[in-house]
Amino acid sequence: MAALSQSKQTGQAPASVAVPSEARMGRLSLTMAWWAVCSAMFYIVVGASLALSYGARNALIGMLLSVISYGLVNSVLSRFAMRSGLSVALFSRLLFGSSGACLATLIFFSTAIYYAVFEGSVIAVALHHLYPQLLYPLAALLVVAYSVPLILGSVQHWLDKLNGVLLPVYLGGLLFAVGLSVARYGYQPQWLDFGPASPSGSGWWDCFVAYMGVWILMLFTFDYARFGKPEDAAYHGRWNFGMPFYAVTFLLNGAAGIYLVSSIPHEGALNEVSVVMAILQLMGLWGLLFVWATQTRINTANYYLATLNMQAFFGRFGVRGSYLMWAVAVGIIVYGLMLADVFAYLLKALAYQGIFVVAWVGVALAQILLGRTQVAAIDSVSAFNPVGLTAWFGGTALGLMLMWAGGGLASFSAPLTGILAFALQAGLSSRIRARLAESV
Repeated sequence: MAALSQSKQTGQAPASVAVPSEARMGRLSLTMAWWAVCSAMFYIVVGASLALSYGARNALIGMLLSVISYGLVNSVLSRFAMRSGLSVALFSRLLFGSSGACLATLIFFSTAIYYAVFEGSVIAVALHHLYPQLLYPLAALLVVAYSVPLILGSVQHWLDKLNGVLLPVYLGGLLFAVGLSVARYGYQPQWLDFGPASPSGSGWWDCFVAYMGVWILMLFTFDYARFGKPEDAAYHGRWNFGMPFYAVTFLLNGAAGIYLVSSIPHEGALNEVSVVMAILQLMGLWGLLFVWATQTRINTANYYLATLNMQAFFGRFGVRGSYLMWAVAVGIIVYGLMLADVFAYLLKALAYQGIFVVAWVGVALAQILLGRTQVAAIDSVSAFNPVGLTAWFGGTALGLMLMWAGGGLASFSAPLTGILAFALQAGLSSRIRARLAESV
C-alpha cells in the first residue's frame, strides 16, 4: 500500500506494484515512450562491427533473423505484461520466489546502468571533440546532470512527450547523415561487400547469436508494456513491441552503420567513438544535435529502468528510499563509471549477464505459454521457487560452459541456454502439476 501511495504522489509506478488500470497509457503515448529505445549509437556500431568481422551480407541476414525472433518473443511477453500489469521484478517473484527474484532485478539494473554509461559517454566525447575547452569529466558531469531530471517525470506524463519530440530528430538525422555521405563522397555500391572476403566463423549465424547478447531488451519490453491497456494488446504486440520496432532498431540502424563506416574515411580501429567522430566530421554541429537526440532518447529508458529495479532490489533488503533518491544514486554510479577505465571489464560482464538474461526469457516464455500463472498469489510466494531456479540456473550453467569451451561451441551458448531453460521450466512444472492432480 505504501508503494501504491508513492506511485500516486510522484506519478511513478514502482517495480514492486502492478500498474492499476487507471494508470494505463494510450496507444500513441506508450509508443512514443517505448520508441526511445530504438535510437542508440550502439545499434549503428554493432551492425558495422559485425559487417567488419563477418561481411555486410551476413550481418544483414543476422539482423533480419533477429528482427523476426525479437518480434515473436516480445509479442508474447508484452501481451502478458499488459494483461497482468506486472513488472520484471514482480513476475520474477512468481518464477523464482521472493528472494530468488533479487538476482533478476540486480542483473536488470546493473545492465541498464552499463548502457547508460556507454551511451552517456558518447555524448560527452562528442561535446569534448567539438568543444575541446570543455574537458571530458565536465562534459560527463553535464550529461548526467541533465539526464537524471529527465526521468523524474512519469512515463505517462513526460517521457512519452519528450521522446515524441526527439523521434523526428533521430530519424531525420539518420537519413540526413546517409544522404550527406552520398552527396559528399558519392554513392558507394560496394557497401554490401564491406568486410572480409572470407569471413571467419559461421557468418550469418554468428551475427544472429551476437544480437542475443542484448536480449535485455526483452526485460525492457516487459517493464514498458505493463503500462499498456489490455484492449490494445494486439496493436502493441504486433506493432509497438513487435517486428516493425526491431526492423528500425536493428535493420535500419545497422544498415546505416554499415554504409556510413564503409563510405566515410576514418582513422584507426572501428569502435563507437570512431563512428561518432565520422558523423561529427560529416555533419558538424548538426551531427552533435543528432548524437544528443539519439543518446538522450535511449538514456531516458536506461536511467528509468535502472532506477526502478535498483529501488526494488534494495527494497527487498529493507533499504527504503524515494524514487528521487534512487535516481540520484544511479546518476552518481553512472558518472563514476564514465570516469573510470572499465569498458573492457564491463563488456565481459555484459557477455556473462547476457546468458542469465537469455535463460530468464526462456523460463518466462515457458511459464506464460505452458504454465498456470496465478497473479493473485504474488504476495504469498515462498522465498525460493525450486522449479524456476532450477530452470534458470540449469540453462545458465549450460550457456556458461559453452562460452568457456570456446571455438564453435561458444556460438551455440545463448540459443541452447534459452532452449534448455524453456524445456526445464515446462517439464518440471508439468511434472509437479501431474503429481498434484494425482494427490487430489
